[in-house]
Amino acid sequence: MGGIGIQPMSILLIETPTHGRVIVRERTAPTRAGLLVGFHGYAETAEIQIARLAAVPGADAWTLLSVQALHRFYRGRSEEVVSSWMTRQDRDTAIADNVRYVDAAIAAVRTSGSNDPIVYAGFSQGVAMAFRSAVLGRWPGAGVVAVGGDVPPELLEDGTLRFPDVLMVRGTADEWYTQANFESDVEGLKARSCKIEPVVFDGGHEWSNAASESAGTFLSSVQRS
Repeated sequence: MGGIGIQPMSILLIETPTHGRVIVRERTAPTRAGLLVGFHGYAETAEIQIARLAAVPGADAWTLLSVQALHRFYRGRSEEVVSSWMTRQDRDTAIADNVRYVDAAIAAVRTSGSNDPIVYAGFSQGVAMAFRSAVLGRWPGAGVVAVGGDVPPELLEDGTLRFPDVLMVRGTADEWYTQANFESDVEGLKARSCKIEPVVFDGGHEWSNAASESAGTFLSSVQRS
């Protein structure tokens, strides 16, 4: 008998409708500042990120929108549902899907004809989504709050993209987002003529009280401008 040959195979990427989980909290202050869109980290949820946004000083003047990643899974062997933004597999397609998803989420809550500023705020894995949404999406960002995560390198390499003002935050003991990566991102954004505010706090890989305080000051500056 002859050996069984390996048959040729191809990979198809099939577009299909899906539903994402988004949490909205309308502003509670009489003044209206804008829309603050949040992105959680790996194995987290929209509930976790909206709690972070709500803790930012001055956030009561902003409509809060916390977007949960499309890839849901159970944490370990528990019944706790968490999410992840993407993996290395079919990366470019996943990025495009995520940006369209965020565009649709904002369109669902944004008042027709509104020119209120939009600030994108991410933690850890969610930082990349904050940057991609701000510069690639339908709704350009007036600012990005990046806590414990890096700038997607392909965005810095694309000289046609416009970056908004950026708050970059890192904990001194953060082993995931190192000081070297932090400094490289700061210099990369400066090279793009981006107005950037780097902040380093005493802590680890976390959205700390210091990060919230810095985000509050940053939101005030966006609101004034």
